[in-house]
Amino acid sequence: MSLYEEKILPHIIDRACSMGQVMNLRSQVVPQARGTVLEVGMGSGLNLEFYDADKVDLVYGLEPSRGMRKKARPNLAKSKVKVEWLDLPGEQIPLADNSVDTVLLTFTLCTIPDWQAALEQMKRVLRPDGELLFLEHGQSPHQSTRTWQNRITPAWKKVAGGCHLNRPITELIQQAGFRIMELENLYVPKAPKIAGYIYKGRARHI
Repeated sequence: MSLYEEKILPHIIDRACSMGQVMNLRSQVVPQARGTVLEVGMGSGLNLEFYDADKVDLVYGLEPSRGMRKKARPNLAKSKVKVEWLDLPGEQIPLADNSVDTVLLTFTLCTIPDWQAALEQMKRVLRPDGELLFLEHGQSPHQSTRTWQNRITPAWKKVAGGCHLNRPITELIQQAGFRIMELENLYVPKAPKIAGYIYKGRARHI
């Protein structure tokens, strides 16, 4: 891991992902989590304040970045839910089959190199009656915005931790064997459209 990835990038990501409108969206999704939770790409722990401690037994925080885990310390200290770190990539989830009730994805699927392997791992560890909750940004349905997303992504991902602006989130989730149960799409107000098209919803095993 480079100096940039460990020391600088965590601060940039934390700032970008903690804007007021983004935090409002997090507050709508995270409280739906229940039981044993796997949060993939926990980052600096921005979701921790929104968990319902009466509904959640344990949160496994999957975060391979040492810099982001360090950045999370203040949020962990205030957390009302128990958290255990898993410091491996999303493609390597070290949990047993059918062992979690909720998988939470917030602004993470855009960065995982092998998204298919990661989603297959999430499906493996999720119980048959469990839910995948997602809040992601990705490919816009509007041609002009999508064209710019495709143009900018090759350079963008080099400076933004592997972030792809143009991934069709619901298509990826469905291809991995999930059924979308609920979906809302919107642009984050005042955010650049190329990075602000949101997929918010929940999914289950097919």
